[in-house]
Amino acid sequence: MEGTTAALSLGARVRPFVEVNELCAASHVTAAELHALPQRRQDGTFDVFHLIRPEGAAHLDRPHVIVHRMKLYGDEVTAIDGVPVTTPARTWLDMAELLSLDEIVAIGDACVRMPRPEFEDRDMPLCSVWDLQRMVDGHRGKRGLRKAKDALELIRVGSDSAQETMLRLAIVRAGLPEPELNVPIITEDGIRHHKPDLSYRKYRIGIEYEGEHHGEESQIAGI
Repeated sequence: MEGTTAALSLGARVRPFVEVNELCAASHVTAAELHALPQRRQDGTFDVFHLIRPEGAAHLDRPHVIVHRMKLYGDEVTAIDGVPVTTPARTWLDMAELLSLDEIVAIGDACVRMPRPEFEDRDMPLCSVWDLQRMVDGHRGKRGLRKAKDALELIRVGSDSAQETMLRLAIVRAGLPEPELNVPIITEDGIRHHKPDLSYRKYRIGIEYEGEHHGEESQIAGI
């Protein structure tokens, strides 16, 4: 039975808990996973689900469910495969309760990045920096709000991965100028080449974060 449950999608596993009450929505870690946002699980358990139960709603006590009782506005809920889920912007704000500043910046970068349609099933960002700012402005006194405000100052459009975000933050904190992100190299003859993860065009410096897959033989050979 456990193997069968594990084979189900996250949406299918969390759906019964969300549908207990129409006011519930998958949130925090669960919402971040459904939106494919970069984050690490805080509970360390496969079948633990996070839900927001709006203030004033009936109590919900179910095994494998972490219930967060807090304000939840109608425009902060979307649907993924028919399951109510907090929007990317609201999820980002909620995750500020759980993660470090740099991790919240990485989630914010992932929210506002322009996707690559050739590799993804969308051509628009999950949300804008303005959407993130609106979340901060609309939830005064919320846990993690100070961290979210600090993260807003560091979020940039252009980062393609959490590792690129971490590298950018480390470079800037080391005292170097802020690099450009994924800007294509265009030679004098107008030919457009690849886009370094980070770059300083003025100094003709490109910086790449080489993940584990870059150690594969085909990557090393430049294929």
